[in-house]
Amino acid sequence: MKGKAMRWPLALCLTLAAGSAAMADPAGPPARMAPLSAYLMPDQKAEIALARSAAPIAVSGAASVMILGARGYEMAAQGSNGFVCIVQRAWFSGLSDDGFWNPKLRAPICYNPEAARTVLPAFLERTRWALAGASQAQIRSRTRAEMAAGKFPPAARGSITYMMSKKGYLGDGPHGPWRPHLMFYMPPSVPLSDWGSGEMGTGVFGTAAGINPYTMFYIPVATWSDGTPDGGPSSRLEPKAP
Repeated sequence: MKGKAMRWPLALCLTLAAGSAAMADPAGPPARMAPLSAYLMPDQKAEIALARSAAPIAVSGAASVMILGARGYEMAAQGSNGFVCIVQRAWFSGLSDDGFWNPKLRAPICYNPEAARTVLPAFLERTRWALAGASQAQIRSRTRAEMAAGKFPPAARGSITYMMSKKGYLGDGPHGPWRPHLMFYMPPSVPLSDWGSGEMGTGVFGTAAGINPYTMFYIPVATWSDGTPDGGPSSRLEPKAP
């Protein structure tokens, strides 16, 4: 994996879980958005609980929570620590990912205050485009235009997200969660090699920005958000080099 980027759809998580073809749904991911009802969670309390499962309760218990509605993410619980937790849907994936419209994808994630202020807005805007009927190609084009116009702010220093839930579904590769991990957001100009991403023994994975607004790094941690130990790479798929 030397010098290679991590190839998973939500790494945008992130772009996490494209997985191997052998493990994928034989029918393949949908090429266009499914009916809105396929992405919504009818039980708001369940969506709030799933969002909070992204981080330990010491963080997520005082976080704000946004849930997906017909026109985008809406505030469902106001927090006090500056963190924002949501359940990401498939269009948070890399802009060229095959699983961009996968209606099964549910990825709990908690943004720290810096990421909530400077990273989350780009994905909330993408959600509004998706729900308004924009195609994947149109969303890609709009993202490029917004980046060129400087309308997406650079990720603030210290921007991280928690993805430590074992209740999520990150794609048809892992058929569930990947591994508990933290995500770090950097300017698009930061090369993956600066963090030793993909090098043997570093435990650091990454996705280069490319047509996405940020370079992202993923570092697995030892436990899930509920405190139970992670089974490690032997029990789940590891990222594949492209």
